[in-house]
Parts: sequence; C-alpha cells; structure tokens
Amino acid sequence: MDSLAVQLRAVCKRYPHFALDQVDLSVAKGSVMGFLGANGAGKSTTIRILMGLNHQSSGSVQVLGHAMPSQQALAKQEIGFVSEDLRLYGSASLQWHMDLVASVYPRWDATYSKALLGRFDLKAEQKIKGLSHGQRVKAALLLALARRPRLLVLDEPTTGLDPVARHEVLAELMHAMVDEERTVLFSSHNTRDVEQIADAITFIDRGRIIDADDKENYLERWRRIQLDLPPGRILPAMPGTVSLVGEGRSRILTTSNFTDEITGTCQAAGASIHAVQSMSLEEIFVNTVMGRRGEAAA
Repeated sequence: MDSLAVQLRAVCKRYPHFALDQVDLSVAKGSVMGFLGANGAGKSTTIRILMGLNHQSSGSVQVLGHAMPSQQALAKQEIGFVSEDLRLYGSASLQWHMDLVASVYPRWDATYSKALLGRFDLKAEQKIKGLSHGQRVKAALLLALARRPRLLVLDEPTTGLDPVARHEVLAELMHAMVDEERTVLFSSHNTRDVEQIADAITFIDRGRIIDADDKENYLERWRRIQLDLPPGRILPAMPGTVSLVGEGRSRILTTSNFTDEITGTCQAAGASIHAVQSMSLEEIFVNTVMGRRGEAAA
C-alpha cells in the first residue's frame, strides 16, 4: 500500500439501473493514470466513491493512506478535484475563490496561482458568471493546482472545451506533472487527451474494469496484421487474437499480444503478410470494449 496513492478493492455500488461490479483500481504514487470509459461506463461513479462523495455498497477504498469515506476529511487536505460539473459561485470573483481556498489549504502557492492566471489568460477580478465554459474549467484547474495537492483527480475536465482551451489545459497538466511526487487520476472518454499525458491506463465498461496496463505496453503489444490467406488455408488459434475479419483472400488479424511468433505462425499456415500496423489508444480501447461485450453476450 505504501506505493499506492489510490486503491479500490472489490468495490460495488448499486443503483436501480446501473451498478459498479467488483471494481479493483490501483494508482501508483507519482503516476498519471488515464481512466477510460464510454459515457455511462462508471467513471464518475467510481471517482465520486474514491472522493467520499458517494459511499460504496461493499468493498474497500484507500486514498493517500486514508480509508474512504470515514477518513475523507484527512484525505481531501491533499486532493485537488476538478470535474466537468464542478460549480463555483457565479456572483463571486475568481479572486474571492482564490482567497477562500488559500484560507482553507495551508499549502496554497500564491506565486503559482498568479502564474496560472497569466498562462490561462484569466482575470482575478472577473466574476465567475461572466466566464465562458472553457474559462471556468481553467479557473477550477487553477484552484486545484495552486493548492499543490499530492493527488489530482480530474473527472472529464476537457469535455466541451474548444481546441485552444483543451490545448492550454493539457499543456498545464503536463507542466504540473513534472513533479514526480504528484499523482494524477485523469478520467475521460477522449482517448487522445489521455494518450498525451497518461503513463498507465485503466479501461472501464458497464461498471466493470475490463483491462489495465502501462500505456507503452498497450501500444507495444497491440497490432493489426494485414495478410493474404489462400483458399482452403485456416489460421490456427493464437493467444491474444481479438478479431479476424475479411472476405476472399484478404484478412485483418487484430492481436493484443503481438510477437514475431505470430507472423511466423501465419506464414507457416500459408498466409502472406502485407503489413503489421501499430494501433492508436482509441483503436485499442474500442477493440477491448467490443471484445469484452462480445464475450459477455456469447
């Protein structure tokens, strides 16, 4: 546990039309965990539980060494939280919010907060109700980052941002993560954002964790192989095969466990290899989700 900032074990939460089912989630200290799932997959529910905002029906939650939700007051002293639906006081200025947070959290860094105002092109005296959606997200991120939290929890922070605002937010996150002592849990359905900043990935779908690994391992072991298979020839079963599709002689083999032995096996079966292609995180995510759903339906 000393090496983990977040650990959920067998966490369940039941609602009338949705349930988290035996969720295990581990986030190593100093890492950036991308938490990927489609809308409604259970990302926000999981985050609300680890933040102590919702209580699990069963299972255990430890955050920065504190049991949740019973010790959430202690844990939250060192957690910065930004959510797409986080609400600030519309009639108050950003400076008022900065002063409030500074009065509550002793690690508030006034110098850093001023630097963030400049980088985000925000005005401290402006009222929250006069900010655009992108400016509000950047304001919330400023309030979280300037506290210098040990754990930064981001729940869909880039949803609805225009390309420029998204770039600014991601650039600041990458700048903030230079500190190897800071841990980040980044929840999103946008794989491109996660791929830029995460070093580990967890996939969740329909309330279940379906896979987890280092980002580089995902990108290294997943491949799409284009091949030509003569009539009458059959490829043998190979570990890691996610799908084999195509018509006539043309086939596309997708594997989650690529090795040189796979191409050798295909060639030994009479297939000609045309190309071995790397896959994006989005392609890996979609194939993982659809593969698991297919297994569940079988």
